[in-house]
Amino acid sequence: MTCGAELARAAEILLLCARGGLCADRRIMTSVPTAELHEDLRHAVRDLCKAFPDSYWRDLDRERAYPDAFVRALTDAGYLAALIPEEYGGSGLGVTEASIILEEINRSGGNAAACHAQMYTMGTLLRHGSPEQKQTFLPRIARGELRLQAFGVTEPTTGSDTTQLKTSATRRGDRFIVRGQKVFISRAEHSDLLLLVARTTPIDRVTRRSDGLSILLVDLRQAVGRGLTIRPLRTMMNHATTELFFDDLEVSADALVGEEGKGFRYLIDGLNAERILIAAECIGDGRWFVERATGYAKARIVFNRPIGQNQGVQFPIARAHVDVEAADLMRSRAADLFDRGEPCGAEANMAKLLAADASWQAANVAVQTHGGFGFAEDYDIERKFRETRLYQVAPISTNLILAYVAEHVLGLPRSY
Repeated sequence: MTCGAELARAAEILLLCARGGLCADRRIMTSVPTAELHEDLRHAVRDLCKAFPDSYWRDLDRERAYPDAFVRALTDAGYLAALIPEEYGGSGLGVTEASIILEEINRSGGNAAACHAQMYTMGTLLRHGSPEQKQTFLPRIARGELRLQAFGVTEPTTGSDTTQLKTSATRRGDRFIVRGQKVFISRAEHSDLLLLVARTTPIDRVTRRSDGLSILLVDLRQAVGRGLTIRPLRTMMNHATTELFFDDLEVSADALVGEEGKGFRYLIDGLNAERILIAAECIGDGRWFVERATGYAKARIVFNRPIGQNQGVQFPIARAHVDVEAADLMRSRAADLFDRGEPCGAEANMAKLLAADASWQAANVAVQTHGGFGFAEDYDIERKFRETRLYQVAPISTNLILAYVAEHVLGLPRSY
């Protein structure tokens, strides 16, 4: 669906970004105008997304199908390898550029959730994997030969209390035996690899509850049917999420990422990038809703005048625009700090909260502006409405972000 010229242009833009100094380390100076490169990147992503119009996403949503063609086009254009260093076949760009890519997908009416995990899960392998693991997997991920789209953390009984997870990986010689269950694990049916968080030391044998967790890189192609069962979990939006059941799955010991028992630290290490990238998707959603509401308010004539001439219609749209733009500033701040290697936990969390709130408010405004047509499938508002609602809850709820800010920014007593 994507022509060769568009792929060539995407490759050229990514190369310009990489060679122009927009590498992951922002402490390196650049002589190329960053704003100009970012604008070129935005236009290139939009051009690719034009090959996947609203009808494409609408049909997928109706069938609860995975956007294979879209993910393949993104991969072929090099966008999903944006954060992979050049030495492993990627572009070696920063979270700033990755966030622009995901934002523009959602702003174009698509759903970046179909592929966003490859960007932030890859970081765990890149930062903590062995040289052999990185050389084995990263080039193949960059080329699109392998997909790393699944991260197995959440469990039915523990939710956000990750230190209490029950899935175990018991060492037996040169193998781990995995037992347990995961839930809301998205894209497991469409991924070749899974980063699995499991307890390798029982919680009653560790000093700190965060100790004793490890991360395993599981080859799903070998695991399914040999101790791993994947069960689709239908939800209110097309998110390709699943339940995973581990029944004495054998995993080679060389699948361990980093040190045994240090998995919780590795997990936390990747959360800031995840927060920033999800915030970018919400900003893309918010801008899509505002643009659709604005366009409809201009075109819809009732009582011989555009409904957008009424302050009761235009003020909520204007407020939604203001909130989305404010959230974008925090996203940019968080991404810049991350790319400079500076602490950004507060900014990343606040960016996610502000962007999720802004996109949800914009979604409600778009529905209200469209009236009955806001509920009609052909207008796509209700589809995007369902998609953006997710980010009030996942991958971290807004309440947990507020708890983080209260404790770690304001110095209030820990509440949980």
